[in-house]
Amino acid sequence: MPDTPDTREEPVADEPLLDVDPSLPISAHADEIAGLIRDNQVVVVAGETGSGKTTQLPKICLRLGRRSIGHTQPRRIAARSVAERLADEMGVGLGDAVGYQVRFTRRATRRTRVKVMTDGVLLAEINHDRRLRRYDTIIIDEAHERSLTIDFLLGYLKQLLPSRPELRVVITSATIDTARFAEHFAGPDGTPAPVVEVSGRGWPVEIRYRPPDEGDDPDMPAAIVSAVRELGPSGDVLVFLSGEREIKDAAAALAAADLGPGTEVLPLFARLSAAEQHRVFAAHAARRIVLATNVAETSLTVPGIRFVVDTGLARISRYSARTKVQRLPIEPVSRASADQRAGRCGRVGPGVCLRLYSEEDYLARPEFTEPEILRTNLASVILRMAGAELGDVRDFPFVEAPDRAQITDGLRLLDELGALKGSDRRAPRLTRTGRRLAEMPVDPRLGRMLVEASRRDCLREVEVIVAALAMQDVRERPADKRQQADRLHRRFLTDEVLAG
Repeated sequence: MPDTPDTREEPVADEPLLDVDPSLPISAHADEIAGLIRDNQVVVVAGETGSGKTTQLPKICLRLGRRSIGHTQPRRIAARSVAERLADEMGVGLGDAVGYQVRFTRRATRRTRVKVMTDGVLLAEINHDRRLRRYDTIIIDEAHERSLTIDFLLGYLKQLLPSRPELRVVITSATIDTARFAEHFAGPDGTPAPVVEVSGRGWPVEIRYRPPDEGDDPDMPAAIVSAVRELGPSGDVLVFLSGEREIKDAAAALAAADLGPGTEVLPLFARLSAAEQHRVFAAHAARRIVLATNVAETSLTVPGIRFVVDTGLARISRYSARTKVQRLPIEPVSRASADQRAGRCGRVGPGVCLRLYSEEDYLARPEFTEPEILRTNLASVILRMAGAELGDVRDFPFVEAPDRAQITDGLRLLDELGALKGSDRRAPRLTRTGRRLAEMPVDPRLGRMLVEASRRDCLREVEVIVAALAMQDVRERPADKRQQADRLHRRFLTDEVLAG
């Protein structure tokens, strides 16, 4: 007998407003999407950023009578922002009918009917709710990002669906490689899952190329200042950079430039506090320049943007099989990512995207970003699969199967860490150490340090080392606690530094 979702809940105080916003392009497809969700277990909704798919799909599902919706986002900053927007549109308090959960923060109750969360949170729920009975509908948003977690969830849901015929899964994606998702969820007769194409709303966007002079070592902050000046004295600008350090360098250069009275420069990256994130979305009168990482590429819509400046770079996680280290090098983004960035302007009028690289460089780039599963160590994935007893990783229905050598590398690492028992590696089983590692949201090697430190009664000291190794840059300070951090750091300054 199929499972029924665990929907035991108290009545919601205020009945949520479920009208689909008629100003959004998805409203023209609302009835078609509702019919497909009613009649099919999986529906793929493809649409450009700004089409309204992220905020309107939960309302379409609720209008169908769906009772408990899990809605995933690839980033914490997006999960929080989407939940706030959805609660506002539905006229309910955040944490009531609409809630959210990210690592270390949960604002949801048993009354919550739409829970927005990072895909990692949903993955973690599998450990204690193998059949995801809490939900009757799951929306996987921004699936085209193809993170390791998204690919794992898509494979897991494919396995789960036959045993839960009442479960509905909605996959949303930019208009990138949607056929791959439709074929992945093909029915028993081989018929692909239905795809609904929703056009974005936008004005034409002019693309300009401003590569650095040949032979010069590009001064990116100076190039950004020059680009902002070229775009004129008015109109909000969104600048894409590769990381927090680059954002701070650009912010310093823009602050030193004379960009006109009232011009406001704001950062936007994943580790921002909620208060600083809200500043980006708040109403404003003067010109605003937003300096963002790729969180603003698809996950978040920054309002009022007329111009985009694209450095063409991002930090992309990549595993080195030679050094056995997972790195975050700065690399050129794919053409699909560059196009997504350009699409962020042209919402409020004709837009301009100024690329700080050549057209030849753009055309030589790969069409899509390589899925994370093809460029990462699989030890953590194998650990999760073994913990959930999902069988041989070679037989798991990934959207795109990893290389056998990657699987062998992952198994070898877990063996070295003492996480696997027995000699059968087709269906690996976890030791007591392995089970503890599977519960930790860190790299298995760092987790192994913590397990051993606990045994040797030096956990407090090793926690500090692991925290430093897990950070991209140990010099970073919490954005909302800089003064406190500076005060604590002064304890380690020498007399020479303080005097100089």
